[in-house]
Amino acid sequence: MTSKTGNAILSALMVAGMTLMSSAAAQAAAPTVQAAVAGLPDFADMVDKVGPAVVNIRTTERVRLGQGQGQGDEEMQEFLRRFFGGQMAPRGRRGMPQQEEQEVQRGVGSGFIISDDGYVLTNAHVVEGADEVTVTLTDRREFKAKVLGADRRTDVALLKVEGRGLPSVRIGDSNRIRAGEWVIAIGSPFNLENTVTAGIISAKSRDTGEYLPLIQSDVAVNPGNSGGPLINMRGEVIGINSQIATLSGAYNGISFAVPIDEVMRVADQVKKTGKVTRGRLGVQISEVTRDVAESLGLGRARGAEIAMVEPGGPAEKAGVKVGDIILKFNGKDIEKSSDLPRQVGGTAVGTRASITVWRRGSQVELPVTIEELKEEQPAAGRATPKKQGDDRSPNALGLHVSDLTPAQKRELKIEAGVMVEFAEGRASTAGIRQGDLVLQMSNVEITSAAQFNGLVAKLDPKKPVALLVRRGSASQYIVIKPRQ
Repeated sequence: MTSKTGNAILSALMVAGMTLMSSAAAQAAAPTVQAAVAGLPDFADMVDKVGPAVVNIRTTERVRLGQGQGQGDEEMQEFLRRFFGGQMAPRGRRGMPQQEEQEVQRGVGSGFIISDDGYVLTNAHVVEGADEVTVTLTDRREFKAKVLGADRRTDVALLKVEGRGLPSVRIGDSNRIRAGEWVIAIGSPFNLENTVTAGIISAKSRDTGEYLPLIQSDVAVNPGNSGGPLINMRGEVIGINSQIATLSGAYNGISFAVPIDEVMRVADQVKKTGKVTRGRLGVQISEVTRDVAESLGLGRARGAEIAMVEPGGPAEKAGVKVGDIILKFNGKDIEKSSDLPRQVGGTAVGTRASITVWRRGSQVELPVTIEELKEEQPAAGRATPKKQGDDRSPNALGLHVSDLTPAQKRELKIEAGVMVEFAEGRASTAGIRQGDLVLQMSNVEITSAAQFNGLVAKLDPKKPVALLVRRGSASQYIVIKPRQ
């Protein structure tokens, strides 16, 4: 065998060996890739199971049409003739009797059946103002639905259709959800019925400033999805898709759902009484900032600051005062101000509860009887500043204050405090204005201008100070910081 022949055979063996190695490596890698693919969520079986219980909801409203139709209405009729064909019925001045009533479609939303005898949940805003509600199932059956009740605060409505043996969903536990777990939404975005979208829970208790914390997810939700279910991987409904955060009006990657636990509490009340009843304290509250907490000796920001106490309300009867900070309700901590209305709202009317308040450096326990939440009363008007030609220099905080007359105290329904005649410097920067009332400094009640100025003179100029300031009918702590 020549050297050339030997080299050729050796090269061929090397190529064959590399090919065998590559094949073996590919085979070894294949299970890993397949395992990764197999590990991805498959929603198909879950959608087959839950999908039939998700419904499309169409609402119509009866409106009166007559001579009010003008050129814009005629242009719409021409558009319909051109693009949809056929002869359009005459309207307005073309012969329609004045004030004729006609049904027009208001909107499209989603919902889901929670029992086989026809109870349906959706958003309150989906059916608000509707004269007729039509529920359509995936098998094309249609039912006229009756709105049993709706709650605007939670955006939940309960409907009833006459049917038996209807497909229904399983209700989950929204307290058990975890950020990062897979969820899907089924609904009718842009009237595309039974559209399925998927994502993960982004946050399980997002405070949006509404009555209750919402579930945040990145599931695609668009107009028409409202009222549809948010479903976990066990095929259980954990929320009702209700809102999106958007700058464009369409889905931008953030959607919110009402937790199903709260939804079912609303549904149960509506089913029994036709309405939702909540407890109230009769106060206006604000968040406690870190600066306020440090100034009042709380240590850390927590609780709900009392900005106003409703005259004759349950809080006033219990002895709650403006400037108090509620730390606990019925023994349960109030970490954020929004915790308080949710806890009170979930308390039965007539219940005797206890509240723990922070008042002038110590905790005070107060018993309170919960009353029914009603529509908010309009706030009282702002007090008129007392006019006087006093040109004395302001104190170290930049405030010049004056005493209140007995008549002013009676009018304002306060026992102590001083009025700000003008504010400058640090006080003005902090937001204090002429006409504001200073009720308290740190944990000390203000009884007169002389006492207030004396306390200011003793302040450490390097430390911030919190003033309880009333403006109009509401009060809040304003922190005046030292000069930098």
